Amino acid sequence: MKVAVGSTNPAKVEAVREVFLGIYGDVEVVPIEVDSGVPDQPVGLEETVKGAINRAKQAIEKTDADFGVGIEAGLYRVPETITGYMDVQFCAVVDREGRITLGHGPGFEYPPGVIRRVFEEGVEVGIAMGELVNDPELKRKIGAIGVLTHGMLVRKELNKLAVLMALVPRLNPEWYGL
Repeated sequence: MKVAVGSTNPAKVEAVREVFLGIYGDVEVVPIEVDSGVPDQPVGLEETVKGAINRAKQAIEKTDADFGVGIEAGLYRVPETITGYMDVQFCAVVDREGRITLGHGPGFEYPPGVIRRVFEEGVEVGIAMGELVNDPELKRKIGAIGVLTHGMLVRKELNKLAVLMALVPRLNPEWYGL
């Protein structure tokens, strides 16, 4: 089985590799640089989902893969939170028939100073967090979640949960009409 990932970010590519390998066994994962078609910092569920779907579709279109996978993180409004926003990773999986399945991982809040920079300066959360901890490659490694959880959950693991959730209908095709 061949799986194309609409990203070259190791935290995304390895998450896809590990989940697909665990479910399907032998799998070839091909990272493909694509344009998400949404702002670098998506805001709102619609924008975030659109980014994940665009990544998945472009990945499969540019290859002969069986599946295209897109992962997009974005902020969305949540009442009663400290900042008013939470971050969530959405995953889209598209197959050769064009069927799309979606999933997302756990949501979490960024520090208020990071959210302020996003909305006042237009800075992407990954960049703002990288600057906060003096690591410009943070989003390609443990991610903000790795810093915020003191290493208890890293970005790859967060992405793996989103990928697994997007595969739930494919693991149970008879219940989802696939």
